[in-house]
Amino acid sequence: MVPGTNITVVSHRDSSTVWLDLSERDANRRYKLAYSYDNYLVLHDSPDGIHWRERGRTGLAGDRTTFFYNPFRKLWVFSIRGEVPGGQTRYRRYWETPDFVAGARWDAKQPVLWASADREDPRRPEYNVPAELYNLDCVAYESILLGLFTIFRGERLDREKPNDICVGYSRDGFHWARPDRHAFIPVSEHVGDWNWANVQSAGGCCLVVGDRLYFYVSGRRGVPGTTDPGACSTGLATLRRDGFVSMSDRDDGRGVSRAEPALPRGTLITRPVRFSGRFLFVNASVTGELRVEILDREGRTIEPFSADRCGPISGDATRMAISWEGVHDVSALAGRPVRFRFSLRNGDLYAFWVSASASGASRGYVSAGGPGFSEPVDL
Repeated sequence: MVPGTNITVVSHRDSSTVWLDLSERDANRRYKLAYSYDNYLVLHDSPDGIHWRERGRTGLAGDRTTFFYNPFRKLWVFSIRGEVPGGQTRYRRYWETPDFVAGARWDAKQPVLWASADREDPRRPEYNVPAELYNLDCVAYESILLGLFTIFRGERLDREKPNDICVGYSRDGFHWARPDRHAFIPVSEHVGDWNWANVQSAGGCCLVVGDRLYFYVSGRRGVPGTTDPGACSTGLATLRRDGFVSMSDRDDGRGVSRAEPALPRGTLITRPVRFSGRFLFVNASVTGELRVEILDREGRTIEPFSADRCGPISGDATRMAISWEGVHDVSALAGRPVRFRFSLRNGDLYAFWVSASASGASRGYVSAGGPGFSEPVDL
């Protein structure tokens, strides 16, 4: 820390990632830092995020190399910039290790090919060049890994690169699903805006702040007629908690079409699942009505968890309890394969889960944390 300033690390560097490691048992290593310098990353740790100690360096790594922690496999993962010879076509290489410092000294050819953009990523019409993967930041969110994919869609001499951020998810932290290739956090197309160029994600992806997810991103104002990035700023985008996608039934035409038009409402039946909690919760916005029924593996209603006995849900909240007449909770079905049938009229269903607590705590991961979280999971 430089006395009299807010400068915590003095170094020439490119991009950097800071990680609050809530699982770290050594209080002096609670914060992790890696920044790009001279074709490798410099690694630090800290007890408070202010006073840093250099711990070592990684193997060869290009600029905009980042890292994250995969708590499902208890491994640190380095998202390494890869590039084919000649400086074209960026992609990501993968390196995993249980030890953030000692395991980061990879040889140049050891990290494996991991992720890239592909033909499904749309081109900018005015550039008409194939998209490339500029960066991939990841974090554990609830029961999955969330990925923020910074996509490079070309650059011309009259504008700093108009990178934007797309979203994906993974069950294992290596294989990714990206069903929607549109920009999740786009660049602005208005000259002079703070984010007219090169929008990029931050390590940790997002915070959980009450009922919202907070995404802090960097953006560049650019200098029209040049590739100068201009002023660089930090912006904040927010999203409803679990609000990435919903199953929707609406009379205004925005909902999904019913497979069987004769059905009076939207219906979703899950595949067989097992749970260990007691209380069923949903995240939903309902102007009409939502009811839930629990079925056995073959699709037969398990009494008393029928739709008729279910207390109808309406309203807009990220945590609403489901109840049935004559029963206190769903613990009698714990450990047994069941299906949930959601019947929805005029509304959006964002998420459901079974909690061990009447408070509705999900026990899932909370991304980079947030106010009120002293653990990496929602307890």
